[in-house]
Amino acid sequence: MEIAILGLGCFWGPEIKFSKLDGVIKTEVGYCGGNNKVTTYKEVCTGTTNHAEVVKLDFDPKIISYEKILKYFFEIHDPTTLNSQGPDFGTQYRSEIFCLNDKQKEISEKIIKEENIKFSGKIVTKTSLLKNYCPAEEYHQKYLEKR
Repeated sequence: MEIAILGLGCFWGPEIKFSKLDGVIKTEVGYCGGNNKVTTYKEVCTGTTNHAEVVKLDFDPKIISYEKILKYFFEIHDPTTLNSQGPDFGTQYRSEIFCLNDKQKEISEKIIKEENIKFSGKIVTKTSLLKNYCPAEEYHQKYLEKR
């Protein structure tokens, strides 16, 4: 099992889309890249925590590769808009790939270069090493309600 953590705007829609991919075993929404190890939606919305809304994917690399996940990532959001997706604006809605290791960072940078050709050099997606991921409290609440 491997993990991918991706920021591509509001996390609810992308979570549903990724959960339908063959090889994605589990999805979880959360926040990543911010200043604190724990945060809340309310804090993130202030724009002061530096967290992005993200989808965390547990996937089986024998079924779907990290590369294919990233190519799908670029299909389902607009990587050319800085700090916004559709009607959502703010740094928490940025396009960012949070890499768990140097191999993921290398693959991410390669895919961005390839995709940037299709997008005429306008991609603003960042790659960063994983920093301060925390699950969204809304996710935990929905999980507890299902039990």
